[in-house]
Amino acid sequence: MTDAAPSSPLVVLVHGAWHGAWCWSALQSRLDDRGIPSVAIDLPGHGVSTLPLGDLHGDAQHVADVIDALGRPVVLVGHSYGGAVITEAAVRTSTAPSGQSEHVRHLVYLAAFAPDRDESIMGALGTMPKHDVALGAAMRMRDDGTSVLDPDLAAAALYGSCTPEVIAAALARLSPQPMATMVQPVTGTPRDTTPSTYVVCTLDRSVHPVHQQIMATRCTEVVTLETDHSPFASMPDATADVIERVVASVAAKAGPS
Repeated sequence: MTDAAPSSPLVVLVHGAWHGAWCWSALQSRLDDRGIPSVAIDLPGHGVSTLPLGDLHGDAQHVADVIDALGRPVVLVGHSYGGAVITEAAVRTSTAPSGQSEHVRHLVYLAAFAPDRDESIMGALGTMPKHDVALGAAMRMRDDGTSVLDPDLAAAALYGSCTPEVIAAALARLSPQPMATMVQPVTGTPRDTTPSTYVVCTLDRSVHPVHQQIMATRCTEVVTLETDHSPFASMPDATADVIERVVASVAAKAGPS
């Protein structure tokens, strides 16, 4: 168990497209059991947020504002689309004289997109070998520029290793996602100065494992889990293990407070 001493960072969890902070509940319970403090953020327009839906830069600025308001070291975790959000958010947080984020000590990409400077999610996918995934068939475009997911097809795409009860609860909470978030590029590559961990999910049917492995080469460390696109729900203990190791490493580097 990791002791949440003052030198221990706070884990900040950023959800992916169509989701909300609700998706992290099982993982947060496991982190609580280990004494690891965490905060899950609702991106604008998702979960219980009353803000309007926005774009990638707006989502990232929202996360950056939360981090700066917290004013303490954080391990920043992003799932799926949330990987692009944490990449841009780390660029937008307050910076130290070295140019590194003042508060972000480690980035964790959970079956996530890890774009480089001037790269969008769709732009990154365009540079990789073509692999179809079940998520594509589940997406339904709307006239307002957002997309929603067909629940019958989204279950297999997102939650293939989860229990029926978890799947039903998650599908009922999914919300529209602005498609602008998929084509807007990030403005920097914080992994150049901040350590990072990529968690590859080998049974993923939303972000193809081959694509994940390519993006994992952009990170400092790579971990593999044999599960679906939602390891926070299908393998919360194993996911908590990964985060616990990262938190312990960051705390050790910080030393006694």
